[in-house]
Amino acid sequence: MREYDFKEVEAKWQGKWENENIFKTENKVDGKENYYVLEMLPYPSGKLHVGHARNYTIGDVIARYKRMKGYNVLHPMGWDSFGLPAENAAIQHGAHPAIWTKSNIENMRRQLKKLGFSYDWEREIASYTPEYYKWNQWIFKRLYEKGLIYKKKSLVNWCPECNTVLANEQVEDGMCWRHSKTPVIQKELEQWFFKITDYADELLEGHKEIKDGWPEKVLTMQKNWIGKSYGTEIVFTVAETGEDLPMFTTRIDTIFGVSYCVVAPEHPIVDEILKVNPEIKTAVQEMKNTDLIERSAEGREKRGVFTGWHVINPVTKEKVQLWIADYVLMNYGTGAVMAVPTHDDRDFAFAKKYNLPLKVVINPVDKETKQEIALNPAEMTAAFTEVGVMTNSGEFNGISSKKALTDIAVYVEEHGYGKRTVKYRLKDWGVSRQRYWGTPIPALYCEKCGTVMEKDENLPVMLPEDVQFSGNGNPIETSEKFKHAVCPVCGGPARRDTDTMDTFVDSSWYFLRYCDPKNTDLPFAKEAVDAWAPVDQYIGGIEHAVMHLLYARFFHKVLRDLGLHSSNEPFKRLLTQGMVLGPSYYSANENRFLFAEDVEIKGEKAYSKATGEELAVKVEKMSKSKNNGVDPEEMIDKYGADTTRLFIMFAAPPEKELEWNENGLAGAYRFLTKIWRLVVEHKENMEFGEIDLNAVSREDKALIIKLNQTIKKVTESIEDDYHFNTSIAATMELINETQDFKVNVLEGGKATSESRKIFGEVVKNIVVMLSPFTPHFCDELWEEMGNTGYLFNEAWPEYKEELTKSSDVVIAVQVNGKVRGTVEVPRGTAKEEVEKAALEIENVKKHMEGKTLMKVIVVPEKIVNIVVK
Repeated sequence: MREYDFKEVEAKWQGKWENENIFKTENKVDGKENYYVLEMLPYPSGKLHVGHARNYTIGDVIARYKRMKGYNVLHPMGWDSFGLPAENAAIQHGAHPAIWTKSNIENMRRQLKKLGFSYDWEREIASYTPEYYKWNQWIFKRLYEKGLIYKKKSLVNWCPECNTVLANEQVEDGMCWRHSKTPVIQKELEQWFFKITDYADELLEGHKEIKDGWPEKVLTMQKNWIGKSYGTEIVFTVAETGEDLPMFTTRIDTIFGVSYCVVAPEHPIVDEILKVNPEIKTAVQEMKNTDLIERSAEGREKRGVFTGWHVINPVTKEKVQLWIADYVLMNYGTGAVMAVPTHDDRDFAFAKKYNLPLKVVINPVDKETKQEIALNPAEMTAAFTEVGVMTNSGEFNGISSKKALTDIAVYVEEHGYGKRTVKYRLKDWGVSRQRYWGTPIPALYCEKCGTVMEKDENLPVMLPEDVQFSGNGNPIETSEKFKHAVCPVCGGPARRDTDTMDTFVDSSWYFLRYCDPKNTDLPFAKEAVDAWAPVDQYIGGIEHAVMHLLYARFFHKVLRDLGLHSSNEPFKRLLTQGMVLGPSYYSANENRFLFAEDVEIKGEKAYSKATGEELAVKVEKMSKSKNNGVDPEEMIDKYGADTTRLFIMFAAPPEKELEWNENGLAGAYRFLTKIWRLVVEHKENMEFGEIDLNAVSREDKALIIKLNQTIKKVTESIEDDYHFNTSIAATMELINETQDFKVNVLEGGKATSESRKIFGEVVKNIVVMLSPFTPHFCDELWEEMGNTGYLFNEAWPEYKEELTKSSDVVIAVQVNGKVRGTVEVPRGTAKEEVEKAALEIENVKKHMEGKTLMKVIVVPEKIVNIVVK
């Protein structure tokens, strides 16, 4: 018998698919509805990891399934190829980033093809090519003309290791998102900003359009990041200078309880204060240098310093101290807050730390007696932040604090103390980066004309070649030829902007370029994008919830408003795949994680092969730092691409964590070998043609019913949130029953022509249903069964509802209360016939041997209990 040689099979079919270009997609096919499935494009690091393999396998299974369901499917791939790693490699190895990037792309493209993914490679894009980044510059110009881009001096997040600016979304727990041990500092620079805040309300409103297709967790993360707050801006007066100091609050109901006020260390008034009170300058600078995310973190101890100045509450006319504190951020509200320690957790902790006064203005109400409970500030151990009854609040005493929110806001407006307003946590997107490997910003600075943009006909502004990668500062600054240019307006001398764009710009619209990747006149034609957008199914990590996904939604809306396409949202459905986990082995003696090949497993414990030390073992996210990553190419070489794909899809639902286990891979390989033998060894038992259901045996009918049940189960599991593991499990059940049928019917001498047709029909459908998961394997078996063409182009099987319901019933048979077998009979069979069938079961006879039959109890269609003594 011919054995399953996965290397031969996979090489054969990958060659055939490529030679015949079967994955090429037209923008329109008569009679077919378009379906766009897309995985987040990778950074070309040079090597796939298991997370990549999982992400792209999910997308490929969906793409193949939808194609078989009759859709015209777009499934493209490209490269998010600008970014700091390539620049760092150039610094370390003296290789130009373009050479390093091109080499990595070639290797990763080879690896993707080795996994058999159905990408239309004719649509491939790479953001580092001038053909792509020209359109970043073109879009930048259009946004500038529309007033959606501006330049200003601003405090920015600065990574000392990257030597560049980071967006707020790129700072994680006070550290650079690329360097988890590098603290981010604050630095003042002149930067270009995209006015994403102009779209804050629409970004929130748009959640209604995508709420049924996106994970609730992602929508919540975006909502919190945008941070829309309804409140009141109220103007306090600085006692020492008489100047106004506006403050934003969402709790105007607590205005009578203000016991001090606070400004952010970056607030403009701080410079005035430092002139009068320079001794607090060091404390202020320390607060400024602390990352914004860390400063606003829950539970973190707050730092502050008294300014020596005071402010006057416009409502109560009370004078209270003015402090500078790190928990107040300049990028939210006005950068100044009125502090009410008794009714705000952060204010309470700060007041306790610095011994500041507390004043209660809201009392709780006893839930049972409905009586007001008077709070004593001296006895409070935490702020009271719930709804209660107003107290110590003048004419508002006795009313609900919920009602007071409106009543006091109206009072403040009527008396001219302030106004009701809306604020956002979201700030404009700073896109300037002080590095080489990115899209050059197409701006020039002319003494005569000011800031101007390069002409469209001169785009792209190319990255200069004559640069030095020293690791210090922006390499573009070293190119005199690049910096000195001609003003496109007056023709006089001008200086080019030497910053490049944040690489998130590249990935904010790439999915639209796939629709029309060869267009040289525009980023894409409206007709082409409207044929595909929005993306029907997008797949990627949840870590991009408030970076890429928010920016892409913003860009999509802006490009719509520029008349370039018609849809409101870029992605209809979003699937955020779970992490891939693997065991890590930590050596306390060596203070490092060991590679798996350096570890010896004994029972449930792990030891260092070199030293014999018992290691700490933990299952966690695969990463280079933990030395617990798995190279998918090694698994492909050992077990095959189809086995790897099958294991990834079977081991866990796509949205859940997947624990990597090589034993599972071995099991998946055995499963494929079992199917291989079922087909290859028993081709002579297969017939194909119309089945006469009136001429089939009970065993034949049972298998036909199981087939239809399985087609239904597999189809519904894929359609219902892509539960691929359930689909595969259902197919496994069918295979087991098919094996039994082969033994009992085909090899048991009961086979008829209809039996062989049923066997052929079942095996054929098993191969078809597995083909999205294991495409090379299934195309080979398809051919082995005498078929031509590719399963990629075959129709997905359909089930007949009437054949998913069995007319038989399976009844458990007990002997003295213990199940010893089952009997399958048509519904409505007489008790006597059921009893007779039960007593004929071999295992039942065995347990009755040497005993006296006392009685047989038959509960119709449920159970048979045989009592013996």
